[in-house]
Amino acid sequence: MKSNSIFFLFLFSLLFSFSATAQKGMTNKKMQAIFKKEAANLEGDLGAWQMEYGQYLLIAITDEKANRMRLFAPVIEEEKLERGQLRKMLEANFHSALDAKYSLYNGFVISVFTHPLKELTEEQLIDAMRQVITLANTF
Repeated sequence: MKSNSIFFLFLFSLLFSFSATAQKGMTNKKMQAIFKKEAANLEGDLGAWQMEYGQYLLIAITDEKANRMRLFAPVIEEEKLERGQLRKMLEANFHSALDAKYSLYNGFVISVFTHPLKELTEEQLIDAMRQVITLANTF
């Protein structure tokens, strides 16, 4: 009986620590501070930024009410795609791309990462920035 009490106490403390961590979560202000530290030439306002990361344009858009964020980098104009490249992009999305994926947006092929905003950690954000640029670079 005593071991059950210890187990439930452990479980309760574990669940409480997870919920306390999730409540802190990522915000636009935290993202902006990370971008200032990690990227160059940051422009924009809370929730919509563009910056240089590596030698690429990186764009970030958030929606705190919907708990979503997107990071993306333009890769090539859609009209400049050669035959078969669209298929290769879709295959790469399954086989070799990690969390970033190829997509089409406003006439461009982009490399994009989407994630719930509040659940995003600083480490995940920095990794996402790298993944988006790596995917754009290896197109």
